[in-house]
Amino acid sequence: MRKLANYVALAALALLIGIWVLVLRPQSLGGATSYIVIRGSSMLPAYATGDLLIVRAAPAYGLGDVLAYRVPDGDIGAGRIVVHRVVGVDHNGFRLRGDHNSALDPWTPRAADIVGKVWVGVPNLGRILAFLHQPVLLAALAAALVVTLLLARSPARAKALRPEAHSESAVW
Repeated sequence: MRKLANYVALAALALLIGIWVLVLRPQSLGGATSYIVIRGSSMLPAYATGDLLIVRAAPAYGLGDVLAYRVPDGDIGAGRIVVHRVVGVDHNGFRLRGDHNSALDPWTPRAADIVGKVWVGVPNLGRILAFLHQPVLLAALAAALVVTLLLARSPARAKALRPEAHSESAVW
């Protein structure tokens, strides 16, 4: 029975890895997915500061789609990623605007500037991830892990490592 449980656990792990490779692998690792944390209020009420957006490249984009795009080269803010809704498409590119904004974006990104379309939004998860990426917190977590591993050593192994546990004939 225990062997069957091990096989089931292994199959579940293989399935999760397969899903990650096919669906959630980031663009930096050859996938079609990007992860973006919202900063600002331009997409209220749909998305608020701290929300995590999972963005995927798509074959086509249209009116009403919420896109993540890089500000085109040569423009102020070039390379910055903006998340706004498509309100128009013309021969120059996409016209976008934040749901909470009254004016169109000053940029007109082309298809090459598009990172992808919002696939899933997770409220406040971006705040948690940003918090976990703080260097001081990461150092504290690493220190806690080391202390836990040191304290969790088995008593028999700890005793075997002490010099007085060895025979008198041991050469030091």
